[in-house]
This record gives sequence, C-alpha cells and structure tokens, in this order.
Amino acid sequence: MNARGTRSGRAPRRGRDRRARVLPAPPGAARCGTPAPRAAVIGGGIAGLAAATALAERGADVTLYERQETLGGRLAGWSTELADGSSATMSRGFHAFFRQYYNLRGLLRRAQPGLGMLTALPDYPLRHSSGLHDSFKRVPRTPPWSALGFVALSPAFGWRDLARMNPKAALPLLDVRVPQVYDRLDTISAADFLARIRFPAAARHLAFEVFSRSFFADPRELSAAELVLMFHIYFLGSSEGLLFDVPGEPYPQALWEPLGRYLEGHGADLRTGTEVDGAASSPDGGATVTARGRTERYDALVLALDSGGLRRLAAASPHLVDAPWRARAARLRTAPPFLVSRLWLDTPVAPDRPGFLGTSGYGPLDNISVLERWEGEAARWSARTGGSVVELHAYAYASDDRAAAQDRLLEQLHRVYPETRRAKAVDARHEWREDCPLFPVGGFPDRPTVRTSHPAVTVAGDLVRTDLPVALMERAATTGFLAANALLEQWGVRGHTLWTVPERGRSALLRSLARLGEH
Repeated sequence: MNARGTRSGRAPRRGRDRRARVLPAPPGAARCGTPAPRAAVIGGGIAGLAAATALAERGADVTLYERQETLGGRLAGWSTELADGSSATMSRGFHAFFRQYYNLRGLLRRAQPGLGMLTALPDYPLRHSSGLHDSFKRVPRTPPWSALGFVALSPAFGWRDLARMNPKAALPLLDVRVPQVYDRLDTISAADFLARIRFPAAARHLAFEVFSRSFFADPRELSAAELVLMFHIYFLGSSEGLLFDVPGEPYPQALWEPLGRYLEGHGADLRTGTEVDGAASSPDGGATVTARGRTERYDALVLALDSGGLRRLAAASPHLVDAPWRARAARLRTAPPFLVSRLWLDTPVAPDRPGFLGTSGYGPLDNISVLERWEGEAARWSARTGGSVVELHAYAYASDDRAAAQDRLLEQLHRVYPETRRAKAVDARHEWREDCPLFPVGGFPDRPTVRTSHPAVTVAGDLVRTDLPVALMERAATTGFLAANALLEQWGVRGHTLWTVPERGRSALLRSLARLGEH
C-alpha cells in the first residue's frame, strides 16, 4: 500500500485514560481544492513535521525548510565513526515518550501504525547521593491513588511530611487549568512555589527537580506555572502514569526517516540543509520565504522554530507579521547550555543497572542511560565488543572550562556506578547545546500563540503558549497540528482531531477546594 493509501489523518488514540479530552477536528471539505494551496513550514523538528504532515494529508502543496541535513530538530541524529572503526549514531540525548503524548504518538503512527519502533522501559528510577532511592514502577496510575501511592511508597515523602505541608498554598495542584494556572503562578519560580507549600526537601530534590530539569532550567528560574502544569499532566491529572517508552533504534532510523518517506509519499518537498534567510508578508495575503538567495511565494507559512531561530527570523523579517509580535519574539529567552556525554566503554556496567536513571545530588549529573538496555544499535555494539554504551546528561550547566566539566560528569558516573572506574572509553562524544526554550518567571505573556495577526502565518513549537494541558515534545506536536488546523479552517478544509489529558483536576471535591483557595 502506498503512502496515500495508508491511514492518513486518523485521530490519535486516547490511551488508557477514559477521561482524556478529545478536541474534534474543525469541519470542512475532505481535501484542498485545485490548485492546491502552497504552504511553507520552516523547521523540521517535531512541530514542523506535525504541521507538514497535517497539511500534506489534506492535499496542500507543502515545502518544509530545515537548516540541518536531517529531520528531527532537537531529536535529530547523525552518523559518526568510532575509534574502533564501527559506525554509530550520535544524538543530543535521551528523551522519554510518555503515554500521555497522544498527539506525538499519533504523528508517529502515520509512518508506523503499531508504534513498533517504541519499547517500554520497566521503571523510572531515581537516586539521590544521600542514598535515597525512588521509583514509579509500583505507583498506581490513576489519581488520586497515584499521589497516595507515591506518599506510601516513597522513602523521600512520608505521611508526616504530608501533614507538615501548607495545604492552602498547595491547592493549585488540585485543579490545574490552562491558561488560569499562568495567571496564578507565572510570577513565582518553581523553587519558591515548592518552598511555599513546604514540599519535603528530600522529595523536592529526588522527584520535582527531576521534572523541572526536563525544561533544561534551574528551578529558581523556571515559572512555577510550568512545573504545576507538568505535575497535572504526569501525576494528578492523568491516569497514564509516569512510565514511558523509548525508540528501539536511534532517532533517525526509528522515527524521522520513516516519517520523511511518509511525507514525501504525500507530495511534500523536504528541503533539508536549507536555512531560511527571511520571510515577509506578500501584498496578496500570502507570504514569501527567501532561502539560498531564492524567494518563493506561498499561501501560508508555519514558523516551527526554537526560541533562537524565531528571534533570528523575526529580526531578519521586518515585514513579517506586525511590530509588537516581532518585539515579543525578540524577548524570548533560551535555557542555559546543557551537556550530553556518550561513552563507549570497553567493559559492561553491572547487569542490574537500569536503562535510565534520574539522579540528584551528584553535582551536575542529572541522569544516566545505558543504551544497550533498549537501543538496538548500542546493543549490537555491546554484544560485539563486550562493553557498554553509557550516556550522561547535565542540564542548565554553564561552564567556561568545558573539558573540566566533561571530566566532572565522568567522576559522577564513577560515584553512581563504581564498576565504571575500571572501564576505558573506546571512544566518547560530548555535545554542548544551548537552544532549548526557557520559561522564565513572568515570561508567559511574551510567548507566541499559534495564530498571529497575519492570518496566513502560524507558529508551532514547544515554546508556544496554548490553552491546552501539554508540555515538552507533546506541546511541539500539538501546536504543529493546531497551526495546520488554523490554516485548513481558512481554506474550508477539515482539520485533525486531537487529544489531551483532562483539562482540569479529576475530583469535583478537590476542584472546589482549589477554587476556595483562590479567594
């Protein structure tokens, strides 16, 4: 069956949570008319791929611009040759595909309907340098039993800790709604919010900081609204739980190459290795894109860029959208640098080491992955050599001496997994990046929305604000579909059905208590 004969446009599946929210597709014709409208998508990450897919499936003539040579954005991968002569795929590090990521998983199903490229990890373990260990494997999935189970099972959070908490300050956790959560909590930091509710220090370090660092930010800089929204998405608002899946092969082979072929099967023109120099509104109501000295006219434009990319494009495009929008784009901030170190070791780590471990209290080290536990390419290298492929992450880690920082990360690995002291690195790769969006205290008003003042220009990405309970990769995918739906609606074409976790707290009683706390 060719690409046009696949299950294109089918709504994402809900998962196990029967209270998940459905967002019906905006009505309209099944496909675009003739001639098909031309749409440009700038950015080939998750958001851009979602927008391009949604438009191409409805018959639009789609051109996707991506400055890197490969698709995937911050989940891209590239080939590298190791010192032993073998080929490996390097990336920017581990990402968890949670079961709440309905729209991201719906995007991936376009190319592989059964999601056979994903494999489940059996646990989400956490370890603190004090010796505390935590796990989400046995925590019930459905709220409020998830919260009660966490308290009952966690060594970092006991019933006495629960009694010491400030219940009034904690009420926002019980009824998280968007955008109201930003109205209430965007003006304080995640760290200050946790201190205000007297969240136990041990649990804060072991659990909440692991979540906050998913935003590649220091909790003292991160908006409390983002942290509380995350708590809702993964814990109190959804019954999908905190366990997750990972790709069974490197990102390009598992995800983006199949999706790229799917897009090309729908007629999309994928221009990788092509940086856009600027864009402008056109007098006829469309937009123009200039790349490699060539300017082309389109009926619609989707900006699916990271914070830095959007800042640069806005600065280089004085005639795109309006001046206030460009001024807000100029104020967007980028999270501090992060480091991903991948080591190909000549001896294996202990057999009981998990595929992924979140860490706290080990200096800059935020997590450790043992790739051969779940990635086929790493497993084949391990089986051939008898070694292990280990990946270390340090989020929000500014350092003037990067070589020393890399050595420090290795020292922390030796503390957590002492057997690695005896291992020698066959090869190593160290990736320093600084391109994740920062969601600072008070920054919500400056973040772009999907729609702009120009009806032909929409915005997508994990930096985009939306009235839906989504975050991280799922926000990128969801806003990509929303950006496409906004354009399809203008053309009188049916949009795409989406899903989210419940849009408010699950308990009517707890929601009532939370509302009382607002006054």
